[in-house]
Amino acid sequence: MTNPLLSDWDTPFELPPFDQISDEDFAPAVDAALAEARANIAAITAQEDDPTFANTVEALEQAEDQLGRVLGAFYNIAGADSNEAREALQREFAPKLSAYGSEISENKALFARVEALWQARETLDLTDEQQRVLMLARRGFVRSGAQLEGDAADALREVKSRLSVLGTDFTQNLLADEREWFMALAPDDLIGLPDFVVATAKAAGAEKEAGGPVVTLSRSLIVPFLQFSERRDLRQKAYEAWAARGANGGKTDNRGIAAETLKLREKRAGLLGYETFADFKLETEMAGTPQAVRDLLMQVWQPAKAAAEADAKVLERMLHQDGWDGPLEPWDWRFYSEKRRKELHDLDEAELKPYLQLDRMIEAAFACANRLFGLDFQAFEAPTYHPDVRLWDVTRDGQHVAVFMGDYFARGSKRSGAWCSAMRSQKRLGGDVRPIVVNVCNFAKPEAGKPALLSYDDARTLFHEFGHALHQMLSDVTYESISGTSVARDFVELPSQLYEHWLEVPKVLAEFATHADTGEPMPKELLDRMLAATTYDMGFQTVEYVASALVDLGFHDGPAPVDPMQKQAEILEEIGMPDAIRMRHATPHFAHVFAGDGYSSGYYSYMWSEVMDADAFAAFEEVGDPFDADTAKRLEETVLSSGGSVDAAELYTAFRGRLPGVEALLKGRGLDKAA
Repeated sequence: MTNPLLSDWDTPFELPPFDQISDEDFAPAVDAALAEARANIAAITAQEDDPTFANTVEALEQAEDQLGRVLGAFYNIAGADSNEAREALQREFAPKLSAYGSEISENKALFARVEALWQARETLDLTDEQQRVLMLARRGFVRSGAQLEGDAADALREVKSRLSVLGTDFTQNLLADEREWFMALAPDDLIGLPDFVVATAKAAGAEKEAGGPVVTLSRSLIVPFLQFSERRDLRQKAYEAWAARGANGGKTDNRGIAAETLKLREKRAGLLGYETFADFKLETEMAGTPQAVRDLLMQVWQPAKAAAEADAKVLERMLHQDGWDGPLEPWDWRFYSEKRRKELHDLDEAELKPYLQLDRMIEAAFACANRLFGLDFQAFEAPTYHPDVRLWDVTRDGQHVAVFMGDYFARGSKRSGAWCSAMRSQKRLGGDVRPIVVNVCNFAKPEAGKPALLSYDDARTLFHEFGHALHQMLSDVTYESISGTSVARDFVELPSQLYEHWLEVPKVLAEFATHADTGEPMPKELLDRMLAATTYDMGFQTVEYVASALVDLGFHDGPAPVDPMQKQAEILEEIGMPDAIRMRHATPHFAHVFAGDGYSSGYYSYMWSEVMDADAFAAFEEVGDPFDADTAKRLEETVLSSGGSVDAAELYTAFRGRLPGVEALLKGRGLDKAA
C-alpha cells in the first residue's frame, strides 16, 4: 500500500491528506524522504560539470522538497496534537535529522562547489536575490562547521546531535508537566470567579474527566483564575505549580537538560572560533553583538522597574487593607492589579469579554488585511489533523494566495503558547508554490453551544500570530530558503507586533467588538476606557519580559554556568528584580531558549522588533489614516513580500527612511515618563 505522505496529494490546494495519514506512516516516510534527499545531494557532487548557480545552489534548494513536505506535516501535528506515538517519533527523528544535517554541512565536495561560486560571484551575472541566496548558503555552511577537520568536526557533529535530543526532551517534559497537573475546584473554591472563568474551568474538567471544574496550567485558564479568585491559598497553589513547570524532580525535570544544553552551546561556539555562544548567535542578527542587546534591554529595564515598583507599593497597601500581613507575593499581583484596574479605569475583564468573541476577532483580523492588502478569506472544508482546526482560502483579485489554518483552542495534547508555522512555504523555483500557513493558539474552549470569548490579551495574541501569517502569505520570492519569515530573528517579530496595532484602532473595535448575547457593539465609553487602559500594568509586563531576556543573554554571553538556576538568581539580584514579580519564563520552562536554538540568545528580539513596530505604525499615524493605501503598499513591497532576500536593516530603512530609536517603544508602553 502506498504511503499517503509520499504519494501525490489529490486534495484541496494539495493539503496533506490528514484523513489518510496514520502515525505509522511517518517513520517510513521520513526514511524515504531522507534517502531521496541524500541521493539528490550525491547527484550534485557527482556531476562533472563545473559548478553553476543552477546546478549547485538551485539544485540544493530543491534537494529536500520531499523531506520538507513530510516534516511540515509531522511537526505541525506533533506540536499541536501530540500523543505518545508522536512524542516517540520526535525522539527518533531528532538524532536522525541532526545526523543528516551534519552530513550536509560536512560534505566537502558540496561546500567546495558553493565556495567556488562564492569566490567567482562577481563574474556570475547573478540577480540581487541570487547573490543573497548564495551568500546565505555559504555562510550557513561555514557556521555549521564546513571548514572544520578531524577531531573538531567529529566533536561538533556530536554536540549538534546531542542538542537536538535535549531540545526534544525539554519540550516533552514541559508538555507532560502542563498536561498532568490540575487542581479540582469545589463549589466554595469558585468565590470571585466570573461566569466565563467558571465555564472554562468546567470545560477543562470535562476534558480531564475530573467530574467538576478544574484549574489547569493552560495560560488561558490559570491567568484569569489568578486575576479573580478570592482564595489566596488556591492562587498560591496554582501559581506555584505554574512556576514549577519543568522543575518538579523526577523524569520530567528540565534543570539538568538546561545545564547540559548551555555547556554544549559553549563548546559549539568555541569549535567555530567564537568567544561565546552569544557572539556566535548574534553575528547574523540585526543587533550584531551582545552589548547592543544589553544596551537596549537596560534602556527599557530602568523605567519599567521604576513603574513596577511604584505599582507594587499600591498593590501591597491593597493586600494589607484586606487583612493580610507580609509582603505582596507573585500570586497576589494579578488579583490586586485587576481590582486596581477596575478602580482606575472602571474596567474589568468580565465586562469586556462578551464583546471580544473569537469569531468576531478573526473577522477583524481578516478585515484589516483586506483593507490594507486586498486579501479575501473564504472558509472551506477539508480533512484536518484535529476537529477544532479551521481552513480558509486566501485570495487577492480572485487569485489564490495561500491556505490559512487556524487552530485556536487549548487542549492537553497541544504545547503551550501561540505560534505561526508554514506547513508549506512560498517559492517560485520549480513552479509557483503557494503557502499553507498555520496559526496555533491556546484560547479557552467554551462549553458546547457557547461562543468563545477572549481577553484583550488573547485578542492581541490572535492579531500577533496573524501578522506572522501575513509575512508568510505575502512572501514573493523565488527561493524557499529566504521565503516568508526566513529573516533575522530580531526582525521576524516586526510584522507580528506591528499588526497588533490595528486591534487598537477604534473603528476596528467599534465594528467587530460586538456583544455575544445581544449583538450590540461595544459602547463608546467602554471602548474608550478599554483603549485608555492598554498601557495599564505595563511596568509588570515589561519587567517580567526583560528579566527573561537578560537571563537568556546572561546564560550565553560568557562561560556556561554549572548551575543555571544559581546563575538565574544572580542575574535577577544584580538587576534588582522586584520581589513580587517573577520572570515570564523561568529556566526550567523557558521553551523559547531550551526547546531548540531558535530564540537562544535571542529572546530580546521581541523588544528589538518592538522598537521598529512602534516606529513603523507611526508611518500610518503621520498620514492620519491607519489604512493609508500608499503606506500599506510600501510596507508590503519592502518588509512583507521580501522575506530574507534583503538585509533586514535595509528593508526597514527602505520602508521608513531610517532606523528607529527606543523612544517610540517607551512612549507606546507608557513608560516614557517613568522615573
